[in-house]
Amino acid sequence: MKLLHIAFIIICLPIASLAQIQTHQHSRVIQFPDVPGYLTLSTDLHQHTVFSDGYVWPNIRVLEAAADSLDVISMTDHIEYLPHKEEIPPVNFNRSHELASQYALPYDLVVIQGAEITRGYPPGHTNALFIQDANLLNVPDSVDAFKEAKRQGAFLFWNHPDWFRDSDDAVATLHDLHRDFIKNDMLHGIEVVNDLTYSEEALQIALDQNLTIMGTSDIHGLVDWQYHVHEGGHRPVTLVFATERTTESIKEALFDRRTVVYFNDMLIGREQHVKPLLNACIALSSNGYIGTSTVLGVTLSNNSNALLILANQSEYNFRRDGDVIILPPGGEKKLEVKVLANLDEIKLDFQVMNAITAPGTHPEISIGVKAN
Repeated sequence: MKLLHIAFIIICLPIASLAQIQTHQHSRVIQFPDVPGYLTLSTDLHQHTVFSDGYVWPNIRVLEAAADSLDVISMTDHIEYLPHKEEIPPVNFNRSHELASQYALPYDLVVIQGAEITRGYPPGHTNALFIQDANLLNVPDSVDAFKEAKRQGAFLFWNHPDWFRDSDDAVATLHDLHRDFIKNDMLHGIEVVNDLTYSEEALQIALDQNLTIMGTSDIHGLVDWQYHVHEGGHRPVTLVFATERTTESIKEALFDRRTVVYFNDMLIGREQHVKPLLNACIALSSNGYIGTSTVLGVTLSNNSNALLILANQSEYNFRRDGDVIILPPGGEKKLEVKVLANLDEIKLDFQVMNAITAPGTHPEISIGVKAN
């Protein structure tokens, strides 16, 4: 049965369904299946340590990433903002990366060298990844810092564009300087998610300006405390679709904009990246027709750590369920489909309500299954 309005469905979710959403616990790890042609790598590419304004040593960032089963991290300590400089003099802006790389050796973890260029708005705060020497970014003029990052081959993305300090209304707004940076290959991505916030306006900027869609923790304290991991929470991550688990391949994927953001049970990205991920996450199998009826039993399985909310768009309805299906992380849901005929094969169509491909836009997937 077709759904006329997504918001109406959310409002009208039965109490039992809402309770079901609240009680589904995620595992600690953040893992998603690979998609055709690519590995799906979980990354957090905006993190801080005591070498700028964070509160932990780099080894904690490595241990947190290992506990979350992340594939890639980066220490992006500020160049210009160093509140701990009395205790840790800024003699080497590369030091947090060097230490994190050493601590990561026992783990299957890629550590990318990065730094945060911390300037007033515009341009605001920007992360530079894949740099060779963060010390060379410590220059008076912000444009010169961006030019140096470009010279080092950096991937640059705009941090928290909806930050209250830069935007009283929390609306991400593109400035002429950002447009110049984009035109001159000095700005390649934008955070649509930072820490606990999601910006539709930033997503629209990414789509309009052909920027890479990013989501990061920007963690300063402890991941477990900030995101209530013990209660089933998770940090935001950028899922990167790379051909190999190497720094070079990850860099190529980011420049090619092959990302999806995972945040608060939402999957945010371009449709060409979100839909293959959803197709890899969701499987449908047949349990056969029930007795002599034309009611087909099927099982929906979720091959990811994300809860998925599916709105039925099929020509069929269900004997035991309404139009909204809650598919738990790593779990399954059994459905009884009223086919009304003994068909050899059927197709179920769903709109994934917690996946976003543009502001107000949710992708649809179609899954076929043989009845016997």
